[in-house]
Amino acid sequence: MSFFGKMFGGKAETVMTTGEAIQNLRETENMLIKKQEFLEKKIEQEIETAKKNGSKNKRAAIQALKRKKRFMQQLQQIDGTLSTIEMQREALEDANQNTATITTMKKAAEALKKAHQNLDTDKIHDIMDDIGEQQDVANEISQAISTPIGGFNYDEDELEKELQDLEQEQLDEDLLSTGTHAHELPEVPNGDIKAPAVEENKKVPIKSIEDDDDMKTLLSWAN
Repeated sequence: MSFFGKMFGGKAETVMTTGEAIQNLRETENMLIKKQEFLEKKIEQEIETAKKNGSKNKRAAIQALKRKKRFMQQLQQIDGTLSTIEMQREALEDANQNTATITTMKKAAEALKKAHQNLDTDKIHDIMDDIGEQQDVANEISQAISTPIGGFNYDEDELEKELQDLEQEQLDEDLLSTGTHAHELPEVPNGDIKAPAVEENKKVPIKSIEDDDDMKTLLSWAN
């Protein structure tokens, strides 16, 4: 019921929905915005009139400035009204959104309740226990199938021999990588290694021995 209806006993008005209220507020906003644009143009016109008549017709210029002030007051009132309408519209939009959200959540809760209506938690636990047991059985079967008959038997001596072969193979590869071949190595004498005869007062330079590749190899074998 409107204010005058309450005062004078008029008929009660039908309460509009939030959507209708939002639409009405938007229409009012658009109307006031157009009024703003009109007043802004009028203010500009009155300023131009005051400028033109400032020196020629002072009375006309003063009247133009009075109209300008009146238009500016109306413009300020519209600004305040628009702010109030904007806040009210936003509040209605939030309320409308909340109502739609609650309605959707309520319907979802009802659907979830209906989906669980024929489910028994005890039966579900029994089903999950059965699934676990069958999974264990499946794992045991898989393990049994994948295990060779008789299991794995290892010969320790055979493994030791294989390890020695791998070490010898690695040693050969290391020798090849250094550029030394077995057929290039000098023969190792059976007896003691004797130094070559050197004339008295004449010594063999140590550096010459170290620079000789064969002597290096020989010394490495002797060590």
